[in-house]
Amino acid sequence: MTNPLAIVTGGSRGLGFETARGLAKAGFDLLLIARDAARLEDSTKKLAVEFESLGTRVFSEVVDFEATSIDEFSKIHLRLREIVAEKKPEYGSPKVLMIAQGVMSAKMSKTLKTDVNEWRRVMAINLDSVFTVVNALAPEMADARDGRVIIFSACLGRMSGPGNAGGLAPYRISKAGVNALVRNLAHETGNGSRGFLVDAICPNHSRTDMGGPDAPRSAAEGAETAIWLATRTFTVGVDQTGVLWEDREVVPW
Repeated sequence: MTNPLAIVTGGSRGLGFETARGLAKAGFDLLLIARDAARLEDSTKKLAVEFESLGTRVFSEVVDFEATSIDEFSKIHLRLREIVAEKKPEYGSPKVLMIAQGVMSAKMSKTLKTDVNEWRRVMAINLDSVFTVVNALAPEMADARDGRVIIFSACLGRMSGPGNAGGLAPYRISKAGVNALVRNLAHETGNGSRGFLVDAICPNHSRTDMGGPDAPRSAAEGAETAIWLATRTFTVGVDQTGVLWEDREVVPW
């Protein structure tokens, strides 16, 4: 018998790494996907050693999500399918897909001042690659009626409150797109009634490479709700999916 398999993109550092740690504690084997080969190898070894006593298996694959063309995204899509197909004889379909890759836009990237390269860079990683990962890996989970997709988004992607209120335009708009993708996919797959859950998570300002050393939250605190979403008990007609969460509460958007 093997543990269920959790896939974590952006799993070599920050929120992705801490989420992977939490999933390992919860009894999952891990497949980490990231673009920095050296850092990914180091993170894989750390988790394997930390959870050796639990018999946790930790695999890793290098994938660079910063694509600039449809052809490149098609190659990423194919590679992701190949990676999971290699694990399918042993694990079946993944039980958890945690999508944590992301970048911040330049501080002065307002809509009328952002150049095309900056817009394309942020959208490629924060939104296009999220769609690519979901489109490549989630259909099998939905067909199995047993899977959970959690995507790291941001409260700056809200359409309400202080969300889309100016500045950091590529980042805010890319995260608003992620939130819309989550809501749309949830409706397409029965809002949890078919055993498939999809949710967005606002980790708040956390101490990561992106968030900086002075952020008020640790990466572990930022990852806590994502781990809870991956492991919570879900009751159809009572609990919600297809929404944006912060600290285990639904955030209006």
